[in-house]
Amino acid sequence: MKPFTESMLNQCRKYMFNFFDYLPTKYQASARDWQVRKFVWAFKDGKCATSAAQLVAKKIREQFGTSASDMVFVCIPASSQRKNEIRYREFSEEVAKLSGAVNGYSHITVEGERLAIHESKSGKHVNDVQVINFDKEFFKGKKVLVFDDVITRGYSYARFACHLESFGASVIGGMFLAKTLFV
Repeated sequence: MKPFTESMLNQCRKYMFNFFDYLPTKYQASARDWQVRKFVWAFKDGKCATSAAQLVAKKIREQFGTSASDMVFVCIPASSQRKNEIRYREFSEEVAKLSGAVNGYSHITVEGERLAIHESKSGKHVNDVQVINFDKEFFKGKKVLVFDDVITRGYSYARFACHLESFGASVIGGMFLAKTLFV
């Protein structure tokens, strides 16, 4: 397991919300579990950006009200620029439009490609060859809400949030389509 720093742990103590519980495929699943799996997989393939954006934007409006317009909505990038565009471009635009938040999508780009966590072999670490480029000036002084499709232990979220804060952003928390269940 990757080590969490104290600043990463502090990120995980902030506002965190997930819409669904995600049961990995190694577990026997109910019909509802399969619905969630298929929704998450479709989202990752860019096939349900609008319905996911409506869900997320509604929660942002409920949670933050009119202050949503004072925050930047930004997604933790996918494993490559191509996957990132498929997964998050339309989704981010729609979330911003429906919630009033500022769309941070165009202020982060991905170079190279990394293995996705679920593609790694059990017990081995993923070699990260991905470079994420941030528009550091854009994020300076901004309140940021971070989004990722699935949160498992929170490492990627916490590391990403800490990185944003190193530019002077203030991460208010994270929102996730689903949280991995361990049974």
